[in-house]
Amino acid sequence: MADTMQFDLVSPERKLASAQVTEVRVPGADGDLTVMAGHAPLIATLRPGILVVVGPQGTEDYAVTGGFVQVEATGVTVLAERGVPKAELTPAIHAEMMAEAKKVVEEAHPSVVDAATKMLADMEALGSHMSL
Repeated sequence: MADTMQFDLVSPERKLASAQVTEVRVPGADGDLTVMAGHAPLIATLRPGILVVVGPQGTEDYAVTGGFVQVEATGVTVLAERGVPKAELTPAIHAEMMAEAKKVVEEAHPSVVDAATKMLADMEALGSHMSL
């Protein structure tokens, strides 16, 4: 059996998950990454996407809109701006996320418009993962 590590997923609204897992696949702003027990420490920014958590009980997917991931050899903590279990991602919730992302783009300073536009594109892609 593969080594496990502690995984915690927290959003401002609630703690979404806390479990021993074998693998976490993270939608990183600079590229996706897979974290397993013993991984080198790092802190990275999340982009909107699907966070995949693999553990002894199976695989769980979460839609996240951004935030940060902190990796240590013994665990992973994800602080998501907004997180929803993929099974709960409905068209209405996705529409709220899109509205929030569009507001960020509209209010963005010209120096961050490219990053905000990329975030909006990632949010649109997140919609393809909705459970209908």
